[in-house]
Amino acid sequence: MGLRSLGKIAINPGMHRPVLVLMHARWETEGLIKTALDGLPVLRRMVVDEPSPELPRASDLGGLVVMGGPQDADDDVGHPGLAAERRLLSEAVDVQVPVLGVCLGMQLLALALGAKLHRRHGTEIGFAPVELTRDGASDPVLGPLERASRTPVLLHWHSDAADLPAGATLLARTPKTPVQSFRAGPALGVQFHPEADAELLGSWLATAQMLEGLGPSDVARIGREGAAHLPRLREPALAGLSEYATAVRVRRG
Repeated sequence: MGLRSLGKIAINPGMHRPVLVLMHARWETEGLIKTALDGLPVLRRMVVDEPSPELPRASDLGGLVVMGGPQDADDDVGHPGLAAERRLLSEAVDVQVPVLGVCLGMQLLALALGAKLHRRHGTEIGFAPVELTRDGASDPVLGPLERASRTPVLLHWHSDAADLPAGATLLARTPKTPVQSFRAGPALGVQFHPEADAELLGSWLATAQMLEGLGPSDVARIGREGAAHLPRLREPALAGLSEYATAVRVRRG
């Protein structure tokens, strides 16, 4: 059987359209997203520092997941692969590919759709409540979080913020970050981390790059907060992420 190219990846032509996961740091793994996508073909790439990365056409994908990372979403000089990621995100929205952008991924999605980035807008690290809008409460991915808790307490780890793209629907906000989540057609961006589970948080708290600017008391506090909140978040977060996986399954055939 012949092969066709998916960027630098060769796949069998009979293979269902895969989910492409773009990563930006080895510790920013998928957590519960990986659980939700179980059984689907998943390809993982890290192209953030490649000047001319070979990425697939969006139409070849069943879904596109763009994870977090320490980079600024508009730092094309320091991380030249970001421009290609934004182009792919824009194309994915145009051709109705289910997109999930988390943290940096949400910011890249916002920029791809014409919004602005605000560097060092306000630091949010740790667990804090998120206010879901009426649209957020009815969103298939975020709705389970709201049904489990009217104001869910979720994990944050960022200092940059993005504006709401023109035509997108605001789904969630906090006082420091007016755009915590938005939807633009098949694309969902979340500034917080619904994918976080105890294993993922534990790895972050053991990663020096994640702890820059934090003192021992901050690390201990986040650990305590995780032990208190993550067990009750797992079921609704996974239920919502499974809705994203369902959209991929519908698309990928």
